Amino acid sequence: MHPLYEQANRLSRHVIGAAIEVHRLKGPGLIESIYEKCLMRELELRQLRFLSQRLVKIEYKGVVFEEPLRFDVLVEGCLLLELKSVQEIQPMHQAQLLSYMKLLDIPVGLLINFHQIKLTDGIRRLILPGANQ
Repeated sequence: MHPLYEQANRLSRHVIGAAIEVHRLKGPGLIESIYEKCLMRELELRQLRFLSQRLVKIEYKGVVFEEPLRFDVLVEGCLLLELKSVQEIQPMHQAQLLSYMKLLDIPVGLLINFHQIKLTDGIRRLILPGANQ
């Protein structure tokens, strides 16, 4: 089991609650950057630590380089959020989140689509392969 899995699993409920609060107050139809700023404020009010974008060391066949990774929000160092405001979640959105989770070694990710009328219909939870075993 991934050492951060249990923490991320517990934290995901709190973050989903924060996202629901943002959606309740702002509704669907806004651009992603507005939801991101509102969600970061909500996380701050709930005293959760978070960051966005980070330099990541990438190794490829013996070469190591740093690359800025433009993920949306990393909460408490263990839960990665990818925020969308789109008509429909596409497989590439999930693939992007899973790729970021692998690069950062983050066990749990939430793909949150604020475009939905009922936010819970727009939430997908991804688990890094093997993280919960």
